[in-house]
Amino acid sequence: VELVESGGDLVQPGGSLILSCSASGFTFSNSWMTWVRQAPGKTLEWLSTINPGGNIVYTEQTTKGRFIISRDNAKSVVDLRLKSLEADVTAMYYCCKDCSVCDDGGCGTTGEPGSTNWGQGTQVTVSS
Repeated sequence: VELVESGGDLVQPGGSLILSCSASGFTFSNSWMTWVRQAPGKTLEWLSTINPGGNIVYTEQTTKGRFIISRDNAKSVVDLRLKSLEADVTAMYYCCKDCSVCDDGGCGTTGEPGSTNWGQGTQVTVSS
């Protein structure tokens, strides 16, 4: 399993980014994919999860409308679009496969960055 995140950058408040996670080494189209972030000094925060078919999405309530997850099974890529960025978005962003358990209230994650089924992350910094 290999997951490689990209797209992180230094952006000004109000800006936008598209983070991408390229997957290999497993059957991507069978896997639930998740984005998680970790801000400096804080614990991991689940952001969004998408099912294998791309038609079921769970998104953390406070980011709804600003963070949009999508996937392209033909390219084995899952994206996270970030818009209307504010300073509190500054964090390392990770993708992981089959790492979440979801219900109507949202999702919890298993594992951690650096473990199997997790990528190494991409840094997003929002600053003027």
